[in-house]
Amino acid sequence: MIVNGHRIDPHADLSHADLSHADLSHADLSRAFLSRANLSDANLSGVDLSYALLTCANLSDANLSGAYLSHAFLRGALMRGANLSDANLSGADLSGASLWSADLRRANLFGANLSGADLFHAGLDGADLSNAGLDGADLSNATMPDGTIHA
Repeated sequence: MIVNGHRIDPHADLSHADLSHADLSHADLSRAFLSRANLSDANLSGVDLSYALLTCANLSDANLSGAYLSHAFLRGALMRGANLSDANLSGADLSGASLWSADLRRANLFGANLSGADLFHAGLDGADLSNAGLDGADLSNATMPDGTIHA
């Protein structure tokens, strides 16, 4: 598949690519290099981004519902307002990521590294945070897995 002049496939090097507003739903981008890529407002529902490198990528307002991001490297990623409901982020590195107002309902965050992440006003209802690293994470006004609002 070719999108905006970029070949979309596993192991692809899409670093710095502009894929904003692209429809990449159900694509296989496992182990792809997407550092500093612009994926804002993209449809990434059901996409496989397992083990992908997304350092400092812009995923603001992207639809990642049901996406598979197991062991993805999302350090410093901008994910404000992203829909990550029902996504699998087990073992992912989200340290320093901005997940401000992100929808993480029912997301699997088992063993994820969220240290220093900005989860202000994020929706975590029903999310699995077992063994997740939350040191220094900002959970202000976030809806926690049990439905309570974090002060």
